[in-house]
Amino acid sequence: MSGTTRTPEYFAYNSKALIQSYSGVPFVKLQATFESVIDSGVYSHRFVGKSKDGKLSEFARYHFDYDAHRAIIEKGRRDTIIEQRDTLPIETLYNDGLSLFFYARHQLMSGKKMNIPTLVKEEKVNTYIDFRKKRDAVEIDAVDYPIDVLEFEGTAEFVGIFGLTGDFEGWFSNDEARVPILAKMKVIIGSITIELMEWKRAGWTPPRGG
Repeated sequence: MSGTTRTPEYFAYNSKALIQSYSGVPFVKLQATFESVIDSGVYSHRFVGKSKDGKLSEFARYHFDYDAHRAIIEKGRRDTIIEQRDTLPIETLYNDGLSLFFYARHQLMSGKKMNIPTLVKEEKVNTYIDFRKKRDAVEIDAVDYPIDVLEFEGTAEFVGIFGLTGDFEGWFSNDEARVPILAKMKVIIGSITIELMEWKRAGWTPPRGG
């Protein structure tokens, strides 16, 4: 993750995630949309995060200008009202909160321990992940057999959406697709478990574990 920040021409991949609070949870009504432009090395070039909490609608946009060693940040309300502009110096390649997910999939089988520079909530932070290639078999409600997975663990030095922070564990499918199967994460008030409920990847089924 260190070295030059200058990136050559690259293939751009557009990713989008919709996150919303579960209808059965009282007193919480949050919707968020993350969009990221990721290069072929799985680093972020642009990011837009939009959130709606009740009637309050906010957004943040990041543009990573690696040639100029800077990240340009815009924050505001209702998509178009820019209330704040900032420029952060950056010394290396960065991930945002969404591209970090794809970076983890990309590095799953690397066996490396990594410190991943991350820009979250307009702050430069660190995400530590140990891709230790520990093979396991896990069970989830959506599949009626144990799934062959690779486990990793890490620490997020930031507070993300829904208060996600601190230590986490993840299990991705042990195949070329590397689909997220299960995750355990800490939040400010406790911990949560996340598991795969359904998928639309054509021709894919979770690999059977031992």
